[in-house]
Amino acid sequence: MRVLIADDHDLLRDTLVLFLQAQGGIDTSTAADLPGAHRLIETEDPFDLILLDLNMPGMNGLEGLKQTMALKDGQRVALLSGEATRDIAEKALEAGAAGFVPKTLPAKSMINAVKFMAMGEQYAPIDFMTAVDDTPSHPLADKLTQRELQVLKGLTEGKSNKEIARDLDITEPTVKLHMKTLYRKVGASNRTQAALIAREAALF
Repeated sequence: MRVLIADDHDLLRDTLVLFLQAQGGIDTSTAADLPGAHRLIETEDPFDLILLDLNMPGMNGLEGLKQTMALKDGQRVALLSGEATRDIAEKALEAGAAGFVPKTLPAKSMINAVKFMAMGEQYAPIDFMTAVDDTPSHPLADKLTQRELQVLKGLTEGKSNKEIARDLDITEPTVKLHMKTLYRKVGASNRTQAALIAREAALF
């Protein structure tokens, strides 16, 4: 069985590789971003399953998933995420993803999920898919992605870009990119204004 794990979080990627290789009979390849994953798909032997981190560089949400699934006459691709909402998971499955794997899944369950999907089945954890969604239902929140909401929450707490980046385990340039898009969506021209808008809307 050949599995490609694409995730920009080194520790998680390496841990997952160790878990899978310890099973025996599973060959793993890794990439840290979407372009790197695509290069491996184009040049290496076919993979039985490709795991993509939803928030790694190049993904652009579900767009990256769809692009990867379309490569080389079709690929079995699953989403891996630490903070995706149930809505995103459902959309990924509807788009034809092999599955949705939360990063909070215990190691044994994750290995079973990988094997299950590699054999042609579709996987999503029942408890995650049936959990009550606690994301605020608010017109302003609906405009923003989960990551933009997290960055905005950091702004309302008066955190610096560096602190927000550390909290979310992303880079500072990525934080700035999210800030730029969320400013546009909420109609703000700077961080203070964005924080004020969020506070006035009682978003957090």
